[in-house]
Amino acid sequence: MTQLLNDSAVDQALGTVPEWRREDDTIVRTVELSSFPAAIEVVDRVAVLAEEADHHPDIDIRWRTLTFRLSTHYLGGLTERDFALARRIDEVLAAR
Repeated sequence: MTQLLNDSAVDQALGTVPEWRREDDTIVRTVELSSFPAAIEVVDRVAVLAEEADHHPDIDIRWRTLTFRLSTHYLGGLTERDFALARRIDEVLAAR
């Protein structure tokens, strides 16, 4: 069963995703890609991972700048699922 992380656990988990920051009950990462097609390619790759995990980020696309937001909405906060997907998103971004 998925459980909300307390503040201490969130702080510890943030150490595993240093490019992410906490904003209330979400974690957020913004990244600028080299072009709009490159940004869309990243979104496509993240979409596949999100479907596999059955956990979907909010993604804001502004030309070549992407902002990912993760939260376990049905629980109203952050869970290990958010950090696991953040690490997978980081892998996609590192591979570009």
